[in-house]
Amino acid sequence: MDDQTRTEIEAAAFRRLRAHLMDDRPDVQNIDMMNLAGFCRNCLSRWYQEAAAERGIDMTKEAGREAFYGMPYAEWKTQFQTEVDSTKQDAFQAAFAANVGKEQG
Repeated sequence: MDDQTRTEIEAAAFRRLRAHLMDDRPDVQNIDMMNLAGFCRNCLSRWYQEAAAERGIDMTKEAGREAFYGMPYAEWKTQFQTEVDSTKQDAFQAAFAANVGKEQG
C-alpha cells in the first residue's frame, strides 16, 4: 500500500471514529471513556490541534475542540454531559495523570 492510500484510509477511519462518538454514541461520557480507555473526545481534539500545529497551523485549544465536536465545547457539554459521582471523578484523576499528564511533562 502506498503512503497516500494509507493516509486516506487512516483519515477515513478517524472520521468514522469521530462520527461514532459524536453521532452514534453521544451518550457515552468522556469521563467513562477516559476511565476505561485512557483517552476521550477531548484527547482526540487535542491530538487534532497538535497535528495542525505540526503542520504550521495555529489553532487554539478551543478551536481544536470546536473542529472535533462540530460545535463549541460548552454547547456540547450542555447538550450531552451528565453529572458524575466522586468515584468516577477519582478514577478520572488517576486515568488523566497516567494517560495525559505524562504527555504534558
